[in-house]
This record gives sequence, C-alpha cells and structure tokens, in this order.
Amino acid sequence: MPEAAIYLDWNATTPPHPEVLAAMRDAAESAWGNPSSVHGAGRRARALVEDAREAVAALCGTPARDVILTSGATEANNLALRSATALITSRLEHPSVVRVAEALEREGRVVRWVPVPPSGRLDPAAVEEFLSDVPPGFVVALMAVNHETGVIQPLHEVETLVHRRGGRLHVDAVQAVGKLPTDSWHHGDTSSIAAHKIRGPKGIGALVLRSPGMPVPVILGGAQERGLRPGTLDPVGAAGFAVAARRALSSGPGRTAALAPLRDRIEAAAARLGVVNGSDAPRAPHVTNVSVGGFRGDELVAALDLGGLHVASGSACSAGTAEPSPVILAMLGRARAESALRISLGETTTQEDIDVAISILDRVVTRQASIA
Repeated sequence: MPEAAIYLDWNATTPPHPEVLAAMRDAAESAWGNPSSVHGAGRRARALVEDAREAVAALCGTPARDVILTSGATEANNLALRSATALITSRLEHPSVVRVAEALEREGRVVRWVPVPPSGRLDPAAVEEFLSDVPPGFVVALMAVNHETGVIQPLHEVETLVHRRGGRLHVDAVQAVGKLPTDSWHHGDTSSIAAHKIRGPKGIGALVLRSPGMPVPVILGGAQERGLRPGTLDPVGAAGFAVAARRALSSGPGRTAALAPLRDRIEAAAARLGVVNGSDAPRAPHVTNVSVGGFRGDELVAALDLGGLHVASGSACSAGTAEPSPVILAMLGRARAESALRISLGETTTQEDIDVAISILDRVVTRQASIA
C-alpha cells in the first residue's frame, strides 16, 4: 500500500478527531474507574458518562434521561426492534436491522418487507399498504440515510402514516447524524447513532427514546442504563463520544454540505466508467455509489487499494462475504450489485485528494480492463 493512501470510505468509519483523542487520553489517565462505583474514582468516571449522555441528548433534541448508551448502533437497533410484535422494513436497511427482521420471521412473528424501487427511496404509499393488517404495537424500521447509496428516506411522511395507525417508527440515523440538518433525521419514536461515524471512538453509540414505552433488554444483567443495557460503561469512550457529539451539533452538516462539489467531481469521473446508483433520489452530499460493468466490486476495491485509494464495495458490516451488496441487489439487480463501488468523503477530504483519486480510478479500471 502506498504511504499516502487516499481514504474515501468515511461511511464505514471516520478517523477520530484530534480533540476526541485528547479527551480520551485525559480520561484514560484520570477517570478510568467504574462509573457505577460511589467512591471518587467512580464518580469521576460517572461524570464523563453523564457528560456524553447530555451531549448526545443535545445533538438529538431529547432529554438526557432518554439517551441509552450502548456499544454502538448495532446494539441500539437490536434493542429497539428485538421485542417488536410485528416489524415492517425493507432490504435497504443495515444488516443489524435486516438480521433482526429475519430472526423475528423465524420465530413466527409478523414481518413485512416493503418493495424497493430502483431509486432506492421507499414510497410512503408502499409502506402504508402494510399498515392495515399488522398486529397492534407494530414497528416500522427505516434508516434516515442509506449507508451504501446516501439516498435520503421520506421519514416525515412515513412517520405520519405510522402514528396514524398507532404504530412506532424506529430510525437508524447513523449516516445522517452530524451530516444532514437535524430536521431531516430528527424523527421516530426511537433512533440509533454511532460515535465512530462522527469522528468519535468505536465501541459506543446510543439508542434515543422519544416517546412513551420502553424496549425490552436484549441482554440481562445489572441496573446500568435503566436496566436496558446492563454492563460496565467505558468512561474513556464516553469522553470521546461527548466531544464528537458536540462537534456534530455545532457545524457537522455545514462541513458535509461543503463536500458536495468534491463528491460531484469524483462521481462524474466514475460515471464515465459505469453508472451511478441512486442518483434519481435525494442523497446526502458526501457519498456516491457506482457500478462499473465488467468488474466485481470486491476485486476492484482490492485493486484500488493497491493503487492507493481506499473505497468499499458495500457495507463494512458485510465485507468479507462473497455476496453482492444487498442494497443494490434490492434496488437494481445482481449485475449492478456485483459491480458496485461506494465512495464516501469526509471533512478532511481535499480537492487534491479527489484529483489523485480520479487518477487512480482511471488508471486501475483501464489496467484491469486490459487484463480482462
């Protein structure tokens, strides 16, 4: 791998911000105690946990009491959905939602899969069709921004329909928080976020509760997090999460909006080599997904990596499998899914990075085509 590789896989994870790392170093030295302990070391650790809770609450516009800290968004999604009497969702969702839906199906609970249009943006009317014949207490799970295409889902319209029928909406807001204006993702009875998507540390996230009713714990243990998420919380991760959440609240959407011209530039270059997936729907300004005909996406990702460009062929949580992107498969079929590349930018991406990335992309695709 070249020394100065260009990192354009920000949807997979983001580099921890220097302020986040500094806060975590300080916490590791001075507040490493168990937050549940009542002595001084425990109180110092507890202060960092509660500071993170308050920062996430401010970011999400909810009382701090209604922020349940978790190990990440996967746990938060499981916590929100695992006890649903009925679930309505689609194959566009993150694996941590799709796998829960499949498990509920195997257990005999009602699960409805909403048809996915080629645009990758669900039709609220298609969701509504499933709302009349599901048991009371049903949940609709819908992500705010798709993790592979950046397509923005119609949360407001779906939320209105769900509440009219007496159901609950769970929003996977992981790829929207800190990237889009709050009103585009601030919906749902519950929502999940992950620190490492907003330049915080891995291993910590949150489930945000916005309406009455409590989820059922997925794991059992102590009384931490109101008994919903037992286990000792990490004050070091909490310290980093607090800094990341405050940065996301202060200017995150503006930083992401500024990436649109850079995204458009590399998308135009990539579109000369293939076809853009999801371009007919509203999208977040920092991500593009392109299918390059005649190539396997995972093989092209490996070749680009050797050339000095880090991108992805699908969700990082599905990496290492032989299956094509389930999102693009649901939208546009197997051929487009097998050849898909996801390119996602972040706040440190520069015009020079994009110029180099375009050069690498052109060179690698041309070379691979000549080999084929």
